[in-house]
Parts: sequence; structure tokens; C-alpha cells
Amino acid sequence: MSEHYAADDHLGGRSLLVAAAYVVLRRDDEVLLQLRQGTGYMDGWWATLAGHVDPGESVHEAAVREAAEEAGIVVAAADLVPLTVLHRFERGGPQVEQRMDAFFEVRRWRGTPTLREPDKSADLRWFPLDDLPRVVPHERFVLERLDGPLPAVVSLPS
Repeated sequence: MSEHYAADDHLGGRSLLVAAAYVVLRRDDEVLLQLRQGTGYMDGWWATLAGHVDPGESVHEAAVREAAEEAGIVVAAADLVPLTVLHRFERGGPQVEQRMDAFFEVRRWRGTPTLREPDKSADLRWFPLDDLPRVVPHERFVLERLDGPLPAVVSLPS
């Protein structure tokens, strides 16, 4: 616990955000998507490479880690180009639905993207930006605006 905060500083109605990092792997006018399965969230929908930020980890470190874990590629933190931050929330909803999602575009990496988590993804494939499949809605919001305009910070209440 930091010396600057009391142990119960999160109490009293303050929101605790769940942070996640999203990697939009881009090859010209295509993006790499994976078909979610077995996760309990939006299974059967296509999604970018993404995951929660672990304790003690920066959002940049999480993006690099997720790219390696989910697609077996090496991304340098310097190659993470910030796209936007989505604040997703449910008014009056549970804490777990208060989320901050950092999206990065990546155009340079080492290795060939391959499906690495078959228990969480049924397929991994490139799609043209102008012909996307059924993509998780908040991710589609970003993908449809990759070439602008995309605000630096977006709030998306559910």
C-alpha cells in the first residue's frame, strides 16, 4: 500500500476501474482478429488481441504480453501507437463493469501470428477493415474509426 493512501481509500463510493490493453494488429487495410470461445464473455464474436492489466504491470507491458500470449508475436513497446482510451461503464452497475480500455495500433512485430490460446479462441484471421465480421461492439467502435476521427478518450455507458 502506498504511503500516500489509506488502506480503505477505495471505499466511500469511489469507482475501482478494471484496466485492459487492446492490440489492433494492422497489416495495410487489414486487422487481425480472433474468434472468442470458452471465455464466458462475447463468445462467438471476433475480437482484437486483448487482456486485463495485471497487478504491478503497465498498460504497455500488458499489451506486449497479450500479443505474445494470444498470437505468439513479439511487439516492442515503442511500436505501440496509442489510438484511444474507452471508459466503459454501467450507470449504477457493479464495480466489475467499470472499465478503462487502452487501445494501441501495431504495424510492426516479429514472428507470424498464430493461435496460441485455443481454449479462449477458436480461430485467428486477417480481415479487411471494410468487411469486418461480427466484432465485439466496443472494439468495432474503434476499428471503424481507425483512419479517424477517433477521440483520445471516449465514454461509452451501457
